Amino acid sequence: MSPTISARDVRAALLARREIALLDLREESDFARGHPLFAAQLPVERIDAEIGIRVPRRDTLIVVYDDDRRVDEARDRLRSLGYPRVYGLSGGIGRWRDEGFELFEDVNSYSKAFGELVASRRHTPSLSADELRALIDEQADIAILDARRFDEYNTMSIPTGISVPGAELVLRARAIAPSPTTTLVVNCAGRTRSIIGAQSLINAGVPNPVMALRNGTIGWKLAGHRLATGQTRCPADVPDEIASEARHCARAVSYRAGVARVTPGELASLEAADDRSLYRFDVRTPEEYAAGHARGFLGAPGGQLVQEIDAHAPVRGARIVVADDRGARADMTASWLAQMGWDVYVLDGASDGPTEVGPGPAISPRPATGRYRRPYEGTDHGADAMQAYIQWELGLVDQLARDGTHRFFVI
Repeated sequence: MSPTISARDVRAALLARREIALLDLREESDFARGHPLFAAQLPVERIDAEIGIRVPRRDTLIVVYDDDRRVDEARDRLRSLGYPRVYGLSGGIGRWRDEGFELFEDVNSYSKAFGELVASRRHTPSLSADELRALIDEQADIAILDARRFDEYNTMSIPTGISVPGAELVLRARAIAPSPTTTLVVNCAGRTRSIIGAQSLINAGVPNPVMALRNGTIGWKLAGHRLATGQTRCPADVPDEIASEARHCARAVSYRAGVARVTPGELASLEAADDRSLYRFDVRTPEEYAAGHARGFLGAPGGQLVQEIDAHAPVRGARIVVADDRGARADMTASWLAQMGWDVYVLDGASDGPTEVGPGPAISPRPATGRYRRPYEGTDHGADAMQAYIQWELGLVDQLARDGTHRFFVI
């Protein structure tokens, strides 16, 4: 029988910002039906392959739960891998609910909740699918920037859209739209990356009018418009002058968010600390990362890192260091992570130390069995399911207020 920890003690650790990894052992489809805000999904079968990446410090407090079937198995597996502080959640997810604590649906829930908080606090400008369709039809001076991964964009996207994954937006916006009168429209599948992407451009002082596409490709389809498939538009490389300006603007944003900066020597001191977990992420594109990156850094393109931070960094209370040789992507990523309650640093001089090549270790894609299919995936979801998803996202701000553990702020 695994030693246990109460739901109230887990909540107390989160409120006190003590390090804790709350791991949900269920399949993704079950996890998506309801979990604590800062829980991360890790099935027992994935522990051996992923735990070293996702929980880098062996002495981290780990709390595991499921429907009480495999907690002992997970505890034994983790202890055999060198993690001595493993506890079961007393009473499991049912006790969490019975205590009156919030359960959040879907995946990447807390980044989505944070995105809704940003929209509500900053009133991020947006336009509807019908309004965007009209601008496309009249060949207005607009640029549609798809903030998702390239593969998502390539699968289905807004006609005439360009693939500009989230962290690339501030770096590349001026090169894409040299005229400050060009309206920049940022979209994703739903709402979060549209909101964060548009607000990134606004925060960085881009002179163009900036809008988020309200409800993304879901809203586009609900409005009866056809999505394009197989698009491959990508921006050209950024001239040094534009990259330098973007770096300056992004650094000002990260400063406002309270982001610290470290040299390679100072990073070594953080790495040597045995009382705090440390995540190191290279937030450039996968191609740039594979061509050469600072030793020990994992590849995590910045926009996706913000969206999927629960998967990449499940130890709440850990430190995060982000690196980018051009600067803007690291600073913008760090600015958002700081607002999400992380102790985050930007590495200056990332190319000064030892480097490695290749794709590096990564979290493997989940198998089809037990996977949660998002309502915005594919093109065969019914209107009711997509509308319900939008309503769920809109309700997240109130749910955050009821939960009370997030410590998010918005600059």
